[in-house]
Amino acid sequence: MNRAGIATLASAAILAALAGPAAAQGNREVRIVLPEQPANLEPCGSIMTNVGQVLNQNITESLTVIDAKTGKAMPRLAESWEQVDPHTWRFKVRQGVKFHDGADLDAQAVVYSIERMTGGKLTCNNMAKFGNAKLQVKALDKHTVEIKSDQPSPILPTLLSVVMVVSPNTPVDKAVNDPVGTGPFKLVTFNPQTVVVEAFDGYWGKKPAVTKATYVWRQESSIRAAMVETGEADLTPSIAIQDATNPDSDFAYLNSETTAIRIDLTQPPLDDVRIRKALNLAIDWEGLAQLFGDDIQRASQMVVPGIIGHNDKLAAWKYDADQARELVEQAKADGTKVDTEIKLIGRNGIYPNGAEAMEAMMAMWQAVGLNVKLVMLDVADWTRYLQKPFPAERGANLVQMMHDNNKGDAAFTIPIFYRSSGQYSALSDPALDQQIDAAMAATGQAREDGFKAIFREMRTEVVPDIPMFHMLGYTRVGNRLDWKPDITTNSEIPLANIQFRQ
Repeated sequence: MNRAGIATLASAAILAALAGPAAAQGNREVRIVLPEQPANLEPCGSIMTNVGQVLNQNITESLTVIDAKTGKAMPRLAESWEQVDPHTWRFKVRQGVKFHDGADLDAQAVVYSIERMTGGKLTCNNMAKFGNAKLQVKALDKHTVEIKSDQPSPILPTLLSVVMVVSPNTPVDKAVNDPVGTGPFKLVTFNPQTVVVEAFDGYWGKKPAVTKATYVWRQESSIRAAMVETGEADLTPSIAIQDATNPDSDFAYLNSETTAIRIDLTQPPLDDVRIRKALNLAIDWEGLAQLFGDDIQRASQMVVPGIIGHNDKLAAWKYDADQARELVEQAKADGTKVDTEIKLIGRNGIYPNGAEAMEAMMAMWQAVGLNVKLVMLDVADWTRYLQKPFPAERGANLVQMMHDNNKGDAAFTIPIFYRSSGQYSALSDPALDQQIDAAMAATGQAREDGFKAIFREMRTEVVPDIPMFHMLGYTRVGNRLDWKPDITTNSEIPLANIQFRQ
């Protein structure tokens, strides 16, 4: 029997062992199968795909949300806002809103949530989106919050879309896995097998059609696709292109994700720019693209076209193995220890065919004379290499990443990757920091030009990363549901947007 036949039988056996079909759960209950287990349910980490797809706009809500079609900040828990001066904004907090624990949403609760995020008493990945800005927050009255930044913040309403507002009864100094928010759903269960949420009767907004959602996770794309096909699940947000075979249930969509490899340029031999260029040149990009589909788009930078700051003058790296090999030899002749082992840190389940892509890239780098060894990790261990503080014993390393920017502005990308203080940055360059701060504070064309100049410098001179592709997503949706993905699906799956077919 061939491998495909064996895989089919294996999938069938696994499915047979799973619980009964989604239809048996009730007409208004849904079952969602994710690619991986959420690392946690801490609202401060909801920029991580596997956390945000459960939490964002379901259990917890933000002051603002971004319209998927226009990229503009829209009201959520804030009804309105105004800019007082370049450093100061005031927000009117929605009245009559309750947290799931019965506490009132008011200005002081918003202050508490922002100070919990910015206070430094717990690791808060979402704070990375604010770059180096320091915020001062105070309640002017029961429903008015004033936020001051130590640097001009022209897009603060957009930035606040990543701040999940939590009950003031939430501990300020430790991460939680039992988040209490204001969303249309409250948490019922979180364990190694499942997350269960139920509709919150006291929700301030429109009552959702879904009454209960159960999340499970399966790493294999083929199993996720089969679960939806057989009715074991109602939708999965991510399947591999080879499994997207049914035009009635499978939807391709342009998402906001950019795949890339972060280069730790503090570690030899990666501190030699010739090696960093060779890493980019050694990849057969056309061959690699076959893992992701005909419509995949090569990336020259870490934001997709349409984001303010995307530099359309930049060309993606071309495949030139001979030039890559020559650069490695030049570096070796000048004393760079090119034989040093370089760890390629991959993450299990990061995106469909992600492990296969890492294996192919490792082989291509080895072919030009670099000693690259692949290490695949689950999300918790992988995160240790992705974000600061980096492991002291890490040695030379390359980190597989997928970056989501669906907020319309490069402010959500450049500081986190390229400023010295950036959560994922391996750079330390005061002059670049000043350049980034100036672009962040600017508006209009000056802002766009500032970001474009930074992306040009990263691509042509510094080379701190290996941009791969702007990704297409593929989802499978069961016939019970009236729902389709959009540019935000990698960040959140608002259950309130799901309707049932009659």
